[in-house]
Amino acid sequence: MPNKTKKEKTTTKTTGSSKAGGKEGSENAENETAKKKAQQNNETHPPPAQINKIKFTGPPHVKKDKRQNSSRFNVSKNRELQKLPPLKEATPAEREELFVQKIRQCCVLFDFVQDPLSDLKWKEVKRAALNEMVEYVTQNRGVITDAIYPEVIHMFGSNLFRTLPPSSNPSGAEFDPEEDEPTLEAAWPHLQLVYEFFLRFLESPDFQPNTAKRYIDQKFVLQLLDLFDSEDPRERDFLKTILHRIYGKFLGLRAYIRKQINNIFYRFIYETEHHNGIAELLEILGSIINGFALPLKEEHKVFLLKVLLPLHKVKSLSVYHPQLAYCVVQFLEKDPSLTEPVIMGLLKFWPKVHSPKEVMFLNELEEILDVIEPAEFTKVMGPLFKQLAKCVSSPHFQVAERALYFWNNEYILSLISDNASAVLPIMFPALYKSKEHWNKTIHGLIYNALKLFMEMNQKLFDDCTQQYKAERQKEKEKNKQREEAWTRIHTLAKDNPQFRSLGSTTPTDMSANPGNSPVPNNTAEEEGDMNLTMEKLENEAKEAEKITKKKPKDKPLLRRKSELPHDMTMIKALESHTRSDEYLTNTSESN
Repeated sequence: MPNKTKKEKTTTKTTGSSKAGGKEGSENAENETAKKKAQQNNETHPPPAQINKIKFTGPPHVKKDKRQNSSRFNVSKNRELQKLPPLKEATPAEREELFVQKIRQCCVLFDFVQDPLSDLKWKEVKRAALNEMVEYVTQNRGVITDAIYPEVIHMFGSNLFRTLPPSSNPSGAEFDPEEDEPTLEAAWPHLQLVYEFFLRFLESPDFQPNTAKRYIDQKFVLQLLDLFDSEDPRERDFLKTILHRIYGKFLGLRAYIRKQINNIFYRFIYETEHHNGIAELLEILGSIINGFALPLKEEHKVFLLKVLLPLHKVKSLSVYHPQLAYCVVQFLEKDPSLTEPVIMGLLKFWPKVHSPKEVMFLNELEEILDVIEPAEFTKVMGPLFKQLAKCVSSPHFQVAERALYFWNNEYILSLISDNASAVLPIMFPALYKSKEHWNKTIHGLIYNALKLFMEMNQKLFDDCTQQYKAERQKEKEKNKQREEAWTRIHTLAKDNPQFRSLGSTTPTDMSANPGNSPVPNNTAEEEGDMNLTMEKLENEAKEAEKITKKKPKDKPLLRRKSELPHDMTMIKALESHTRSDEYLTNTSESN
């Protein structure tokens, strides 16, 4: 099978899957939509972090105690706000001063937690002022003057820079991002508008980074990064876009931002294993990695090997895995020589007892193999296919099924075909033993893989069959010798004078199966089954295709384990949130 060019690799995953029935359903439709959008912009984008993981499908909502651990703000003493005249009615000479007055008004903080119904009149004045300023900055030019910068930065910090509450859930245990509903920020009606205004301020054509850098400094960035641990996904979504804009506009802060994000990851991996914003931070890094200049700096390679790879071992991997896999694949597309250390790192952190996590690793491995160079493939194929052989033999059907889907990928199949003499001897025993798997879907996929191997190299396939037969025969002889040895030991034990006195305590089945050694099964049928024919493989492969076509849409690997009822207000709030940007644009790296 001929090798494909690198441009062709990007399409192999879809075409390969369709060859044997593949994965169908809503996921493919979403992927196609995303691809079309990316093609229109002539860019590739990191996958956006999920806003709402919970889909309400259960029984009617049962009211529960509301979690009151939202952020505690230092509520202003003088909260009586006076409604100021609209900006558009002011004369050009008065607009700057009126704009500053409105910004200062918005520095007043209200109580949304202890007494949410207090100061409703003045809360509405602040909300209206924020709405008006968002529209004013968006629609007018020349309104961001030098005097505005310190006022806007101070207002943003007054409203948002705060100590986040400790994570908890209604049952009293630690908050689990995989299954628990997040606590939404009670002050969000105002915070959302502050975020919106600051984002429009950053994106305005009038914005001057040289003026703003006096106020948007390292301390500001550090406080901004601290907010990424907020439980509210809407806040993290705004923070992600704002930090991305700051990274793009302030070249002097880029190295500092990367360093501080690394520190968050190190603390997350080696100390706390708890942080709510890992997916969003990885999404930002995905767009940054896209713009890295070649050759890659040593700093970036260290980041890949010392930060991104260890992130695979954290137990909450499922929360941020799509963004993490994207970052890893982007590195390998930039520098193929990193393929070997990356794959060896993945094998080092390969999960032993957590099947859903193992499926995630297999997904990432296929994405890596989609962009791997043939020369790099030969360096890692030995340990790689030893791990795949273990996955194919897994009793967990999702792991075995996901591993066998590699044989539906045309590019991976071409790599296997070019190196069949090394790959087939590793995979054949696992494939043959797995024909007895308890799940019928696996049977068909196994026969499909065996058929493809037979088509690649009939002689090699026959040699592997004969070698497997010889090894099985050796194993049977070894079992027979072991059984005979136990029989001799048992006979000697019976001749012992003390045997009769201990006879009452001797297990009754010992004479039938001395030493409880495994009794060889009747292998007549097995011997006949070893003679696999192309016709038989064709029939079984057709059965596999029928089964995979009937396969339902992919279900999530993780389910909500707690039995607490859904909070419908939380679900509606997250569904009503609209992103400022669906995808982050690539940021070119020059320093």
